[in-house]
Amino acid sequence: MNHARSRASPPQSSDVSSGHLTKVAAVRLPHKPPSTLWDVSVADGRISSVDPHDERTPRQPGTLNGTERLLAPSLCHAHIHLDKCFLLQDPKFSDLQIEKGDFAEAMEMTGKAKSRFEEEDLLRRGRQLIEESITHGVTAMRAFVEVDAGVQNKCLDAGLTLKEEYADRCEVQICAFAQLPLFSGEHGGEPVRQLMSAAAGREGVDVLGSTPYVEQDEDRSREDVRWISGLALDHEKRLDLHLDYFLEEDKQPLIFDVLDILKEREWTQRNGKQITLGHCTRLCRFQEEDWQRLKREIEICSLPVAFVGLPTSDLFMMRTPEMVRGTLPVVEMIEKYGLEAAIAVNNVGNAFTPHGNCDPLGIASLGVGLYQTGTRLGAELLYATVSSRAKAVIGSETTSLDMTSGEPADFVLFDGPDAGWRRRKSIVEVVYDAGATRQTIRRGRLTTS
Repeated sequence: MNHARSRASPPQSSDVSSGHLTKVAAVRLPHKPPSTLWDVSVADGRISSVDPHDERTPRQPGTLNGTERLLAPSLCHAHIHLDKCFLLQDPKFSDLQIEKGDFAEAMEMTGKAKSRFEEEDLLRRGRQLIEESITHGVTAMRAFVEVDAGVQNKCLDAGLTLKEEYADRCEVQICAFAQLPLFSGEHGGEPVRQLMSAAAGREGVDVLGSTPYVEQDEDRSREDVRWISGLALDHEKRLDLHLDYFLEEDKQPLIFDVLDILKEREWTQRNGKQITLGHCTRLCRFQEEDWQRLKREIEICSLPVAFVGLPTSDLFMMRTPEMVRGTLPVVEMIEKYGLEAAIAVNNVGNAFTPHGNCDPLGIASLGVGLYQTGTRLGAELLYATVSSRAKAVIGSETTSLDMTSGEPADFVLFDGPDAGWRRRKSIVEVVYDAGATRQTIRRGRLTTS
């Protein structure tokens, strides 16, 4: 055993000015004893070996000194809105402030803001979100950009620009997203459908999404799902639905209709790509028989369905007159029912979610109390829901807590070199309190200072 307290620190770094690494030396690892130090070697953007650290080994070009810090898999935004971030902080929209704090007001405020969106502020705010996310350890995200008759393609154009701009530092999946109805309202949603059809054919668009619950009635909600799922199949895109965003028990969830529609579409037989369902707050009212039915129907047809809970938005937006609140019970869904699930930030600095920041670990930390899971294994599961499981639900390649050879060299290094005794040594410490200082590595390249 190589004990951390008895080890002399290796040199700070060697020729990492280019950002490309061959090794991260003298680090603690999630599934290794915290008293041991390890060297993680990198080749072609992947882990090539994990070896016990030996300070006598000569340093090599491209070696980053981990200074006994914790190296863990990088983080992921499984669901984040790129175009409407920081609206409450941006001076351009300073006249739009929360007075009621409900969903109707959030939709109205965001609509007013969208009428003033321009390329300059979309790129400026989008860059801020991506930069802050990278600083927190994010190397992959699914970014929603809205398409409708008001904004036309402004948000989509900005998102595609940022996707290309950050390609070396962060995987930015672009979801062309219909926040407004596809079959209700003015002109029966036809302008939105036309714009979404055009967006589906654009290079760089990875995912298509819609919001069935904003439709006028249940029939139109089902038609929304039929149309967007057909479009996704035709263009070989992933599908991401904002679904069942309410809590009222007397209002039936659409989830089982969605599964029926996907079966009718022969989604699996036609090689349909991954399906991600966000919010789904109505499901927190499910009884045991409902969960068993959900699990059974997904398994029978081998549908590639995953769920994303969005706790900060859900707890702020979703409340009944009796002040009942709810969000997807993600931990139980994974542990008890074997469903694919993750948690995510959703919005940053707007009327849907005025609180919080771009750090996925803030959501994981909230989950300790929210899901009442404070054990070591519970903390590791929460970490996975904003790391490997989050990447899995959006179809991105994952790095596990085992950090084995061949996995992507996508890491986050916690704390600074001089953290002292407060240096985090395990995942459970990170989930309890992640700290503010981190370094991010994507495919073996240092993306932060």
